[in-house]
Amino acid sequence: MRTVASRLCAFLLIAIACVTAHAATLAPGDYEFALVRDGLRRSYLVHVPPQAAAAKALPLVVNFHGGGSNAEVQKAYTRMDAAADRDGYIAVYPNGSSGLGNRFLTWNAGTCCGPAAALGVDDVGFTHAVLDDLMRRTAVDGTRIYVTGLSNGAMMAYRFAAEAAERVAAVAGVAGTMATQRFSPSRAMPVMHIHSTGDHIARYHGGFGPSWAAGDTRIHHLAVEELIRRWTGANACPRKPARVEPFSGMPGTPDEPHTAIRRAYTSCREGVEVVLWQLGGGVGHVWPGGVRDFNTQLLGAGTAVIDANEEMWKFFSRFRR
Repeated sequence: MRTVASRLCAFLLIAIACVTAHAATLAPGDYEFALVRDGLRRSYLVHVPPQAAAAKALPLVVNFHGGGSNAEVQKAYTRMDAAADRDGYIAVYPNGSSGLGNRFLTWNAGTCCGPAAALGVDDVGFTHAVLDDLMRRTAVDGTRIYVTGLSNGAMMAYRFAAEAAERVAAVAGVAGTMATQRFSPSRAMPVMHIHSTGDHIARYHGGFGPSWAAGDTRIHHLAVEELIRRWTGANACPRKPARVEPFSGMPGTPDEPHTAIRRAYTSCREGVEVVLWQLGGGVGHVWPGGVRDFNTQLLGAGTAVIDANEEMWKFFSRFRR
């Protein structure tokens, strides 16, 4: 009886910790908060959807910007605020570090990228601090915390999912693989990855990308297929996808030449899945469904052959920790 009672108490304590309850919550709208972590003043942006008016604990998506960018640009480019309003989750956009003011910020995702990695900035600890800080301010469903990001931000999302798996319900990376120095997730992790075979920066088949920024450094990228192999291995998924579904861009639109192939690895341990969206037809280093003509000279051709926000939320919403 004592063992049963102890387990029941532990379950109740976990349940209480997972879903935070507050006398007041943040009203729908946009916020910026700052905190100090390891002597650095850090910040993050928050978008609270209209559903918060019902005073319920909402799910949360952390969206990491790409290397050399910042939270404000990521928020505008990915259009995630509109998706959060539609689907009812809090969107969080942290700022990286080690740039010039609020520009040229990077994430320490392991062996990448830029000054943040070179200086060994604890961005895993910072992400924990962001979540803790926000959960003190408003009601968050701690069983439904999801992470995503673009390029260096995708690498950061994967690092946090691997090293803080006890806190993440699912992860989705866009146009960036992994740079983790260790990979041993403590639990099975649902994973979605979106990547173009024509990505000229984070090359689909791996290897060194173009020179980066003023330091003329080159980043070595893990091949997408190797990323999928590592996560399907950690999740004990079958080696071959259960479903392979092709999609094409809408005729008569700029997306007409673009293609997308969805590969779903199912029957993994603990009921998780791994999904790969392989884009083609000249798509660049981009967030599908984001602002169309956003910095095409640097990132290449945008696309709406799929909407990254829509696809990842359909995926995320099926899983909780």
